[in-house]
Amino acid sequence: MRADLKHWLAGWIPPHLRRALSGTAANGAVRYSGRFDTWEDARRHSDGYDAPAIVERVKQAQLAVARGEAAYERDSVRFDKIAHSYPLVVGLLRGALRNGGALNVVDIGGALGSTYFQCRGLLEGVGPLRWNVVEQSAFVDCGIAHFQNDNLRFFRDLSSCLAAESVNVAVLSGVLPYVEDPHAMLQEVARARLSHVILDRTPLWEAGDQLTVQSVPPSIYGFAVSYPAWILNRDRVLAHFLPAYRLLDEFEALAGTIHVDGAKAGDTGLLFERPDST
Repeated sequence: MRADLKHWLAGWIPPHLRRALSGTAANGAVRYSGRFDTWEDARRHSDGYDAPAIVERVKQAQLAVARGEAAYERDSVRFDKIAHSYPLVVGLLRGALRNGGALNVVDIGGALGSTYFQCRGLLEGVGPLRWNVVEQSAFVDCGIAHFQNDNLRFFRDLSSCLAAESVNVAVLSGVLPYVEDPHAMLQEVARARLSHVILDRTPLWEAGDQLTVQSVPPSIYGFAVSYPAWILNRDRVLAHFLPAYRLLDEFEALAGTIHVDGAKAGDTGLLFERPDST
């Protein structure tokens, strides 16, 4: 498959469904099962979704954050206290230090800016701060209409973002398992030669890539959903960035251990840095 961002954006799953699928359901009822040869085969064995309803639910939750009625939102659920991913924040701060204090992020699959709103309080003093979300058109339209400002911007593809912004850090959180060709996405990011790349909430294991179906209970959106989901081989993911980058850190992400038909994978974060970046 051609490693073109517009191509694989068209097939990805709505952002907050991805986050729900990544293990955010507190009751642990998210399940992975099956082994499928093709994306279409996995789709035939999974459910559909109501994307407009999801966008609206996420929008209303994010507007509550903007009004100060909630600390942050995840999966359209509002929280009174932010649960920080500190390795992610460390990676962002390291990117700023390597760029003279400036931080310009491309957040691929960043919904309506969830990670930006989650992290911005710990990024005070970083300047200038630019956060660019690359998303599906429905989320981009909503983001531009309701949330875009001097710090937060929305783009439909990586190429237009890179043309408009001097990005130095890429964030991919809870997105790789839910695109048809995650290696095309990784290849495109690696080719951008950014100083830092942060992967978070990505199920990895030592076995080969496995395409499964992931099922989520109705506690997230009010209806049950299931989608194709990749469990990725750790070495294949690393190979996209090594040796051009060095692996600074590998950490356990939100979902911890993931069970797939009796086998185990780890929800994982990886922090990469280009040694020759300045």
